[in-house]
Amino acid sequence: MKFKIHSKTLYNALSAVSKVINSKNAMTILNNFLFEVENEYVKITASDLENILMARVSIDNIDGETGKFCLDARRCVELFKELPELNVDFSIDENLAITIESPGDKFNFVGINGDEYPTPKQEAQEIEPLTFECQAEQLILGIDNTLFAVGTDDLRPQMMGILFDIKPEGITFVATDTRKLVRYANSMSAPGITASCIIPVKPASIIKNAFAKEDNVKVTLDGKSATVESESFTFNCRLIKGIFPAYDKVIPMNNPYTLTVDRVSLLNALRRVGVFVDPGHGLVKFHITAESVEMKAQDNNFCTSGRVELPCSFSGDEMNIGFSAPYLIDICNTISTNNIVVKLSDPSRPGVFLPEENDKNSDLLMLLMPMTINNY
Repeated sequence: MKFKIHSKTLYNALSAVSKVINSKNAMTILNNFLFEVENEYVKITASDLENILMARVSIDNIDGETGKFCLDARRCVELFKELPELNVDFSIDENLAITIESPGDKFNFVGINGDEYPTPKQEAQEIEPLTFECQAEQLILGIDNTLFAVGTDDLRPQMMGILFDIKPEGITFVATDTRKLVRYANSMSAPGITASCIIPVKPASIIKNAFAKEDNVKVTLDGKSATVESESFTFNCRLIKGIFPAYDKVIPMNNPYTLTVDRVSLLNALRRVGVFVDPGHGLVKFHITAESVEMKAQDNNFCTSGRVELPCSFSGDEMNIGFSAPYLIDICNTISTNNIVVKLSDPSRPGVFLPEENDKNSDLLMLLMPMTINNY
């Protein structure tokens, strides 16, 4: 079997698909890509048994019977990363000796029979699958804005992923680890169905990377897994079982005081004062007045401290409150507007962080629990 393929197009597909492969696999064959050659394209698949990503790449000058074979993933990615942008020739004989040739270059591989690659078992569907179409950008924006807030506690597995709360008019993406919560609603395209699922961190990251240049995607939910499909990629992943916490009930609706501060100035100040926080808790103390916010941090273990003051606008009385510096930095990095708006009530209630103005068809809200401070 012989065929011709463009090197950089193949490299882009290999690079995206390789994100599924674990550094250590229970089955050695999972260190390989599965290549399935068909009439007009080759399908390249990688799997870790829970997540399966398949890319389709066009090929030319096919000679001989089509078939499938496995190739070492690491060597494939590294080789095609270094190749210049040109067409290369694949030759596969009956003993799975594989030759890859380009002008002046020749590389030899020994393949593995593609029939040995594990395929998912077909299970009886407990519920009728639900399908909707949306823009890939809608999913990527949802993942971008919520991924940092996903929990890592094995005792709360439902929080170790992003909730996709799908409504006919749009999708709401939610992540929380009990200390912080992010809710991002996007109505860029209307799914037209009502459903929900919890996508784990690894699949969410794969969706974000693999579908970044795609236009529209079709999403299918069957209760146990989700399938995202575009012209170039098909991705299937296991969902997290369980019920996500009722996120709307923990978002305070009556925080009367508004703090407005320049986002970049706040981010830089947090990075400076964050040098002096106790790494055990990351506490930064805030003293907020009508026109300025003062931040202090100290690490008693090394007798160090830092203080930073910024201009702001605050509608309430003077307030002392504590927040975690690393969490605040994550929030400042995620919000993109010039100013950040913080809705506060008192030092014991969560702060609600908002962009100064939401983008069209989107609504972003972040909640952060305060930390106890005895004195400022």
